[in-house]
Amino acid sequence: MTTYTATPADGSAWVTGASSGIGKALALDLAGEGFTVYATARSEEALAELAALADKLKGRIIATPGDVTDAKAMAEITGRIASEGKGLALAVFNAGVYLPVHGETLKVDDFEKTFAVNLSGVVKGLVPAIERMKARGHGQIAIVSSVTGYGGMPTSAAYGATKAALINMAESLKFDLDKFGVRIQVINPGFVDTPATADNAFEMPALITPEQAAKRIAQGLKSGAFEITFPRRFTYVLKALQFLPYPAYFWLMNAATGWKKRPLETG
Repeated sequence: MTTYTATPADGSAWVTGASSGIGKALALDLAGEGFTVYATARSEEALAELAALADKLKGRIIATPGDVTDAKAMAEITGRIASEGKGLALAVFNAGVYLPVHGETLKVDDFEKTFAVNLSGVVKGLVPAIERMKARGHGQIAIVSSVTGYGGMPTSAAYGATKAALINMAESLKFDLDKFGVRIQVINPGFVDTPATADNAFEMPALITPEQAAKRIAQGLKSGAFEITFPRRFTYVLKALQFLPYPAYFWLMNAATGWKKRPLETG
């Protein structure tokens, strides 16, 4: 069976978490290719500014404000996209938050907020999107996860848990989605210079800009790959670390981040 790749002629694209970072850059990139891009985030002002940036591009961006944790809102947005133009051809679920977690100052709220946006927030858009695409007989979905989903890293107990879950979810859904023509991919970037990573308390090797990340994602969406990961010189190393015994893995992580030498948080 030929791998389906969405094009502007097939219908519209939907990008969540589009007010900043990767989502904003990707929305502009897709509009540059000619897509009508429905851009979703909570900030109406930021989305209006984003839509204005696409004025001279081949395609256009339609500001579609919404909270990904609101199932009704996500269903309504999906229905709107499906009913306008040629329908929903491509959905990129990118919305996410990063709340650093320190073992000595654990807060239940940090986990619940992270799970609500990063995991449940994807599901609430994913389910109605799949239903619309299944009815059409084709569609393309991409879920933005992270290399933190490969294995545990300092401060990522909440964030990394959601990203590992997204990878597993995409892998599991692929078996059935393939049967009715809906293609699913998972995007695992390395470190990207966004508001989410600005407060990281450790060195971030191979850091790239949101614009660079968006171009890698746009290229990956056109490829036959299930996983889109970049920069590979960094992400493939992290993937390979999962084959190590745990003592070696924890030793290397401590050495690479200097985490073992960092003082404990006090509050």
